[in-house]
Amino acid sequence: MRKLIVVGTLAAVALLSTVSAKQAQAQTNYPNVAGLTAFSQAANYMSLPGYLRYRYFLDSGRWITRDEAENAVRSQTG
Repeated sequence: MRKLIVVGTLAAVALLSTVSAKQAQAQTNYPNVAGLTAFSQAANYMSLPGYLRYRYFLDSGRWITRDEAENAVRSQTG
């Protein structure tokens, strides 16, 4: 019985971690900063990756890494 509980717990943890990883990968709806100039009033005097991170946090309640923000800015601005 004890082994069954341990195996069930491990399976649940594996399933939850797989689901959360897929949700994180699917998240691509970053705020659009393509039309902004870095360090301008429109960007709240921030760099574009910094502003994107800030806006994303306000929208989702979750911080993204600087690397994620830089990649998003690169993909938006070409």
